[in-house]
Amino acid sequence: MTIPDSRRLPLILADLPVSPFILETLRDHAVLIPWESTAASHREDIEAIYTYGHPIVNGELLERLPAVRVISNFGVGVDHIDVAAATGRGIPVGNTPGVLDGATADMAFALLLAAGRRLVEGDRYARGPNFLRYDPSYMLGREVHGATLGIFGLGRIGMQVARRARAFDMTVLYHNRHPRPDVEQALGVKYVSRDELLSTSDYVVLTVPLTAETRHLIGRPEFAKMKPTSILINAARGPVVDTTALTEALTRRTIYAAGLDVTDPEPLPRDHPLLRLDNVIIAPHLGSATDQTRQRMAEMSIENLLAGLAGTPLPFQVAAPKTPSV
Repeated sequence: MTIPDSRRLPLILADLPVSPFILETLRDHAVLIPWESTAASHREDIEAIYTYGHPIVNGELLERLPAVRVISNFGVGVDHIDVAAATGRGIPVGNTPGVLDGATADMAFALLLAAGRRLVEGDRYARGPNFLRYDPSYMLGREVHGATLGIFGLGRIGMQVARRARAFDMTVLYHNRHPRPDVEQALGVKYVSRDELLSTSDYVVLTVPLTAETRHLIGRPEFAKMKPTSILINAARGPVVDTTALTEALTRRTIYAAGLDVTDPEPLPRDHPLLRLDNVIIAPHLGSATDQTRQRMAEMSIENLLAGLAGTPLPFQVAAPKTPSV
């Protein structure tokens, strides 16, 4: 196999390892160098940044990498990238919108079903030494069909969750910064206030982006408004939920259960009390983790990367903030 000549190919800062497909596709186009190689150092030979996980890209990093021409993110969420700082330096940021909506909605609904019907808890019991006979009164859960679902953030993923809920004859409520009458008519959903959504929903699903406004969107005051039989599903970002408040709510049975695809921090420390609770299901950030979706995410992120290196518009570019800062 021919080894790429790093003297001719652009150097790309990346949080390695990345998938074999990405390595093979970029083999003749760029050289990926590990994130640790730039620790507190000034590098004028790095021309792009590729974020595969969620490493922090801020103004301080960009200041040390003055030759960077593009930032390409593997995924749609860019809360780990200071887009304003990049924009202020004329650096476009690319992501992978649209492609992961269905897979993430599938994951949200899988968590909803599993938490409501105590599926993971039941699996552990069925494998253990105590399951010696069938008991019809044991391990009762909560019904999903006909229940009320509340969605915070009726964007692309939230709309996909609503579509799945209709198949379960659920009443679907939502809360956004602004009502969406067109979506209400198309999906049969209803806009309500935050308080009404929290107090009436049997299942509360979070599909909002992480911003300053949505950080700790759900905390002690919100848990206090939820029904003791309600279930929280976080398919957004970990910091959207106050982890301490969530742990308290689950421990005290203020709410019935939770299903989390993300946590704050991520991963949780191995001795975190949340890991010891039986009324929470935690997945290791699997929202878009299907072969098909991750393949397309890789393709889109590479398209963005190569376009930026070529000095052409990114096919999937993150909108620049209204007031970019350096």
